[in-house]
Amino acid sequence: MELNNLVKAAIFCALAVGMGFSLMLVPNVELITVIVFMSGLMLGWRWGTIVGGTAIFIYSGLNPMGSGLSFPPLFFMQILGMAITGFIGGIVRKFFVIKEINFINSISLGLLGFFCTFIYDLLTLIAYPLSAGLGISGIIAALIKGIGFTVLHEISNAIVFVLTIPKVIRYLK
Repeated sequence: MELNNLVKAAIFCALAVGMGFSLMLVPNVELITVIVFMSGLMLGWRWGTIVGGTAIFIYSGLNPMGSGLSFPPLFFMQILGMAITGFIGGIVRKFFVIKEINFINSISLGLLGFFCTFIYDLLTLIAYPLSAGLGISGIIAALIKGIGFTVLHEISNAIVFVLTIPKVIRYLK
């Protein structure tokens, strides 16, 4: 069973990286988060965490529009944020895989998408002020400066979660 999960995790990872690159030029829309979340839903929190960290490691490290490797604190926060997304997908697995998706569950999925994206955005926005030693005022300034992108990113991911996950859950055993 472990080899089976390893293969599934590799497929999820490749899918997340591929979809990341395919939508790289579309601002505020990405499918990495939802795919990583679904890996946690399907494979559990351990594999979801591994898929999240590995997928963003590859995507960010090899991104032609700016590699995360050029700023290690940001790169680390990206990996941590996406690993948390896979972890959350695994933790909420029992609430969504078994049940039929209704309106309340769809709203819950949207809120989960918003929340996972919020965690990721928060971690990546505070990476620079923390590493540069700018203190609380630097962190607040970074959060205010990034609020426009952050809100659009979170809303778009909430919509993506609501539109995609219920369709996929039907096929999960």
